[in-house]
Amino acid sequence: MSQQDEIRSQQSAHWNGAGGAAWVEAQGVMDAMFSGLETALADAVQAEKPGDILEIGCGTGAVSLAAWRATDGKARYTGIDISRPMLARARERAAEAGAKIDFIAADAETHAFEPGRFDMVLSRFGIMFFADPVAAFANLRSACSDGAKLHAYAWRSPADNPFMTLAGRTARPFLPDLPAPNPDAPGQFGFADDTRVRTILDEAGWTGIKIAPVDIACAIPADALDLFLTRLGPVSSRLPEMTEAKRAELLDALRAAFAAHIEDGEIRFTAACWEITARAS
Repeated sequence: MSQQDEIRSQQSAHWNGAGGAAWVEAQGVMDAMFSGLETALADAVQAEKPGDILEIGCGTGAVSLAAWRATDGKARYTGIDISRPMLARARERAAEAGAKIDFIAADAETHAFEPGRFDMVLSRFGIMFFADPVAAFANLRSACSDGAKLHAYAWRSPADNPFMTLAGRTARPFLPDLPAPNPDAPGQFGFADDTRVRTILDEAGWTGIKIAPVDIACAIPADALDLFLTRLGPVSSRLPEMTEAKRAELLDALRAAFAAHIEDGEIRFTAACWEITARAS
């Protein structure tokens, strides 16, 4: 198996297993946390007025619903994700809302899209996981009409996002083999280097590339902290292997570390992101 095939296999196993199940369970928390980005993408759709939209890494459908509503239900909307559990929830939410959205369970890097169909591509934190990002964005470019717009958000560096690395840093004395974030590998911080991102898009055939730093205010209810700590992120996957006493000790340390972010009943932090736009031309 090639390294790229191994990455694809690992991503599929995670998002169709514990990772996907955790995001479904924590859907409300995640929607609240990243509502600012959901609004930003819906506003971009409203300004662009596309007729046919593709969303990469649509997950449980929060952005899908907001962006579809921004078209007054007039656009064709397709969301693609490799996580079947998350897509099942997205389909439920779309049905409940009466939204006409097509959800595809596939890898956007290799999926055979209809050529030249889409005139806008959206993503909220769904583009950093490709095994071969140049091939992925070339595939997306071929799926777009000339002039189609790409509008996506990705995380900046781990150093720019101390909140998102706080759990790992706090847990390292308890889990010394816990991997540190790797900005050069597919994953949460895989697009941290804006120069690399620009090169990827350029080599994939996108033009008019703009990559701008944006800081998004985020918040979740303080009473959701334990759900966040025990179900999301790399630390959560290691908790079951710990003894009950060590697990309790680690969770107490994590709660203490995150207490500094609690204000007026909310956990507040800033998401340091790249806003990435480009054109297919």
